[in-house]
Amino acid sequence: MANLKDIQRQIKSVSNTQKTTRAMKLVSTAKLRRAEELAKRSRLYAQKMNQVIAEIAGRIQCNKVGGLSKKVLESVGNSENRMFESIEDPKMVDIVFVTADKGLCGGFNIQTIKAVNKLLKEYKAKNVKVRLRGIGKKGIEYFNYNEVEMLDSVVGLSSKPDKEKSDDFIMTSISDFRDGKIDALHIVYNGYKNMITQELHVNQVLPIDADKFDCKEAESSSMLEIEAEDEEKMLDSLVEKYINYNMYYSLIDSIAAEHSARMQAMDTATNNAKEMVKNLNVEFNKARQAAITTELIEIISGVESMK
Repeated sequence: MANLKDIQRQIKSVSNTQKTTRAMKLVSTAKLRRAEELAKRSRLYAQKMNQVIAEIAGRIQCNKVGGLSKKVLESVGNSENRMFESIEDPKMVDIVFVTADKGLCGGFNIQTIKAVNKLLKEYKAKNVKVRLRGIGKKGIEYFNYNEVEMLDSVVGLSSKPDKEKSDDFIMTSISDFRDGKIDALHIVYNGYKNMITQELHVNQVLPIDADKFDCKEAESSSMLEIEAEDEEKMLDSLVEKYINYNMYYSLIDSIAAEHSARMQAMDTATNNAKEMVKNLNVEFNKARQAAITTELIEIISGVESMK
């Protein structure tokens, strides 16, 4: 049986760990509340932006009268119009992933990494070249360790989302897509669903899918009015804002999910530590009882031998 001092040392060590994990859980809970509120506000803006882009995509797809004119589409044929064209045989694609800069958040990072690996295998099977771009220390370290080539990477942006830095990062892919250097852009991240659940997102943001837009519904429900002279300017501005905000929203959604995952992980660790302390106390009491029994037997045996 283990030495009493060793068991006491283990109890103290686990108790200290329990205090640390409990404190980390409380910190993550406080951070989650702020991140959750920001994510909810940002989600509303993202939904409205998606509705407007869907409207534009639908007008292009349906050639709706009074919508974006063919003249405008032809005038931007080598840039923005490409944003809405489905490319059946891509030659090169960009994959942007978002992971955390820190660990201790359960399977939060590994889910994103698995999704990226799945995409890489799918494109490799189709002989499509992939440019991997990373945000977040944990994902970057994983792919560097496994000697997976990356175009570029950023550390610190996933833990502190910044709109300007986010725009600068994604602009490389937007410019290359306009120039025809890449044929698709994916953003992969683990997003926030609720306090106990994260939701994995594998979003293709370029090209924008116009095929799912319902032309009949567009004719009856459209409320977007566009002046003919403003069509080209509006298309250029909104498409870029749409992609930029998709990137920024991914960072906001990811940080909320990260705090949620870490809160759960620390709660589980705290409960496990509590259970371990309980078991060690039982073991300590058994060891102490055995030691006392042994001493009593030795004393009684000594007395008996003296008779």
